[in-house]
Amino acid sequence: MTVDAVPSPVRPSSGVQLAVYPGSFDPIHNGHVDIILRGARLFDRIVVALLRNAEKVPLFSIEERIDLMREVFRSQPNVEIDAFDGLLVDYARQKHASVIVRGLRAVSDFEFEFQLALMNRRLSPEIETVFMMPAEPYTYTSSRLIKEVFALGGVVSGLVPETVERRLREKRAGGT
Repeated sequence: MTVDAVPSPVRPSSGVQLAVYPGSFDPIHNGHVDIILRGARLFDRIVVALLRNAEKVPLFSIEERIDLMREVFRSQPNVEIDAFDGLLVDYARQKHASVIVRGLRAVSDFEFEFQLALMNRRLSPEIETVFMMPAEPYTYTSSRLIKEVFALGGVVSGLVPETVERRLREKRAGGT
């Protein structure tokens, strides 16, 4: 294949390149924040799309997660917070996104993410998947670990935004 034969990336007719970064974000942590802020520099807009998953019992409701994320990104005008259910590629098409952003922390994430990316490509070949690695201090961080460490009395300062840490303390105290 020559370079001339490589199709150019699809850009929406508006000329704005929109990326969607999906996840449960329960809770959002600094690894997520790092990827979102870097994605906001790479793309004209990035939509952080919270998946409504009826099979999971979240610590924070979808509304609480949206509120937390809007607070964290209030000074980032090209970061949008939204929620969706159903197929990610259907949501991405509805938003006119040309890119799906996925985070990779370790090799263990790769196989699953690779399968998802290939299925998404099959379902919607016009949408590209871009893998981003978080900054080194957050490569081991996951929402599950944050919740577990916090529930056992551990310190999560520096791993989550201050607003998330405050809300975690309120949850522990029975405030919300």
